[in-house]
Amino acid sequence: MVSVPAPRYPSDCQGRQIDLEEARTRLEPLGAQERLVWAQATFGDGFALTTSFGIQAAVLLHMVSGLAQTSGKQVQVIWVDTGYLPPETYQYAEQLCQQLELKLYVAQAVMSPARMEALHGRLWQTETVEDLNIYHRIRKVDPLDQALDALAVTCWASGVRGRQTDHRNAMQVLDPVRERWSLRPLLSWSKRDVFYYMQENGLPQHPLFEQGYSTVGDWHSSAPDGAELSGRATRFGGLKQECGIHLPGVMGEGI
Repeated sequence: MVSVPAPRYPSDCQGRQIDLEEARTRLEPLGAQERLVWAQATFGDGFALTTSFGIQAAVLLHMVSGLAQTSGKQVQVIWVDTGYLPPETYQYAEQLCQQLELKLYVAQAVMSPARMEALHGRLWQTETVEDLNIYHRIRKVDPLDQALDALAVTCWASGVRGRQTDHRNAMQVLDPVRERWSLRPLLSWSKRDVFYYMQENGLPQHPLFEQGYSTVGDWHSSAPDGAELSGRATRFGGLKQECGIHLPGVMGEGI
């Protein structure tokens, strides 16, 4: 029998191994801002935040902006730009970058949208999960992983919430994802929590929020909430709820 080596996960900024259960126990009772403080102190320059500049993105972006003011050190923000985002998202990203003075790194696929469509077609139009997996690997998962490598990120935080999908409901505040630590400061937050935080801190809403969108990604795979579908169920033509960024494995092999 061939033994499979155990996955290796990065240590903290002092070279010490992370005890996952101990870290979860420590993080569980903390608020979102306190979890970010822990991550910055634990991983130093190896800590980053990922953002989609979507409907709820301003919450964590505002928190890391405040973290920079108290610690004197900015947290790297990574934005995966698929090349297919709505104009409103690009405008919103520009607005938040200026307002919050973010340290932004834009991650993009090596393959341009035009080249991808020439070689593989419009993968989102075939209505198959297999083609969507290939699309998400090319435009989202690979660019993010390459950015995390380039920036030597050992722990990345994201704005996922447990109530968004079945997969996210099973997440914990800290999980290993593709050989890095993934922190979810807002995991227990509700839509109401997000709305009131933005209101109390004077944060602008995404322009598509007023048009009924509770989540937004690429223009071709996002839709406003309706009578039958809402939240993540409106994404990807209802075929799937996750793009793969938050999944432990890599999808779309063999392209």
